[in-house]
Amino acid sequence: MYRHMLVPLDGSELATSLISEAVEFARTLGAQITFFTMREDFGATESGALSRSLSPETYQELAAGDANAIVSKALAAAGAYKLQAEGVVRTGGKPYQLILSVAEEKGCDLIYMASHGRRGLRGLFLGSQTQKVLAHTKIPVLVATVESNAGADFARSAVGRIQDEHRTIAVILSGLRNSAEQLRDGATAIDMALLQDMVSYMTLFPERLHHPKEEQYLFAHLRKKTAELDEVINLLEAEHRDGASLLQEVSDLLRKLDTDPVLSRQAVAQSIERFVDSQWHHLNTEEKLILPSAKQHLAESEWQEIEMAFSVNGDLRRGSEDDLRFQELFVKLTNRSSLI
Repeated sequence: MYRHMLVPLDGSELATSLISEAVEFARTLGAQITFFTMREDFGATESGALSRSLSPETYQELAAGDANAIVSKALAAAGAYKLQAEGVVRTGGKPYQLILSVAEEKGCDLIYMASHGRRGLRGLFLGSQTQKVLAHTKIPVLVATVESNAGADFARSAVGRIQDEHRTIAVILSGLRNSAEQLRDGATAIDMALLQDMVSYMTLFPERLHHPKEEQYLFAHLRKKTAELDEVINLLEAEHRDGASLLQEVSDLLRKLDTDPVLSRQAVAQSIERFVDSQWHHLNTEEKLILPSAKQHLAESEWQEIEMAFSVNGDLRRGSEDDLRFQELFVKLTNRSSLI
């Protein structure tokens, strides 16, 4: 049976579902996963050449793109189940060639991919790319998700959006834990600006974008259908508030760190770890208890409302100013850190 899967990703909504399916398949097989995504060669474009000459710093940011963010979220999904996984990013212009090259390089015995993804040059999963992989590979290929079959399933789409936001949070939590370990170990080269930005991101994203939608839609619908998780939901809502308080404590300690000679890095590290531990427990409860129960009890019409809430509702809709701002900040954080 297969022992090492290559999973190509492109950051599309279809790829979000593919990550969940790949993780579940790998768990069944006991296989390891290599997640792969392609970074476009920005330097080879006219815009890239101009940007490099005018502003090297801006060029580096644009050239990095969102590849690290894509792979980081996939690794967070695998990490939730303690699967052996790694992320690979390659720069190029021919996705199918890079897919085959990485599969051979990593010793993969299965390519697990979708049929479609982002349109245009960025798309790893355009039909022609999948066909080219199938035509040139000597490794078995499993086309696990087909775009035409995935569009009208509101439950699948809603769960995918929720899990994608959970993975975003999990990536930042991993970065915060890394920073706490550096503080505890007395490391001298800690990127304090990055640490502050991660704390700011966690202050804004869950409170402004994620938790309100969970409480107003997912939790509310589940309460109406079953009482079996009422105590769990009450606890989760309390943890939303408690998490904000724990994070405020971290933020306050970080501000004092440079000016308070009595305050130790150990105290800051402990505060960060308390917050991170609480959030990991919170995410695991939602993933292991709330989402499975919701899949069991909620009707398609209720999933449609939840899906709408997580994608198109008001100021928090997908593609809104707030949403795009959070996405941009997340990409910058993953590019500045060693989260993959």
